Amino acid sequence: MSNKQFASVWDAIEDTPEEAENMKLRSALMIALKEHLTRTGLNQSEAAKLFGITQPRVSDLMRGKIGLFGLDALVNMVVAAGLHIEMRILEAA
Repeated sequence: MSNKQFASVWDAIEDTPEEAENMKLRSALMIALKEHLTRTGLNQSEAAKLFGITQPRVSDLMRGKIGLFGLDALVNMVVAAGLHIEMRILEAA
């Protein structure tokens, strides 16, 4: 067994660095949305209307079903929630 260490779980489980970065971004957006919904007290039906999606999709979001959401959809939901996204791009280590 290898003792290789990774900066992120996504780096360890994804096949390529590109896939790992995509998953890191998607997970960060999903966490922000879940925290926002918890903080504001919106129920899933209210969130669905706000995001322009169905209540079962909000349930998928709250349950962390990351494979069901693309970056575009998550960005659209973040903006619909009234949140702002900031991004930093750094040189690879």
